Amino acid sequence: MLFFLLKVVHILSGAVLFGTGAGIAFFMLRAHATHDPRIIAAVGRIVVLADMVFTATAVVVQPLTGIGLILLQGWSPFEPWLVVAYGLYALVGLCWLPVVWIQMRMTRLAEAAIVQAEPLSAAYYRLFRWWFALGWPAFAGVLGIYMLMVTKPAF
Repeated sequence: MLFFLLKVVHILSGAVLFGTGAGIAFFMLRAHATHDPRIIAAVGRIVVLADMVFTATAVVVQPLTGIGLILLQGWSPFEPWLVVAYGLYALVGLCWLPVVWIQMRMTRLAEAAIVQAEPLSAAYYRLFRWWFALGWPAFAGVLGIYMLMVTKPAF
């Protein structure tokens, strides 16, 4: 029963991690496309909250349930496919942490543009480019982890 529960929670938290990431990317891209600081600020506040509530929770749950599944199945934590998954997870985390900060900063810059009745600043657009660039390796990393979890390849 414990194995089944851990596996369900692990799969669901993986879905939350992927789904929230994809949803946040979609909404931020759509907001950015308007170039309207009011829309960007409103969407930015929502996606930062979603990252804190959903993504951060999944980021903690994933390794905890993963370790439990590894131990319950008697696998070595150093199976090559697991080590690759750990590396991809670290890559995703190294991309996600600055992305959260960037989203907060972009939101503040959009809010400042509203207050000052000015267009979005060059700093906003620089941050957006970083946000966009960091999203690709994070997205690919999560897809890679999914592939490893499903196939458990022998290297």
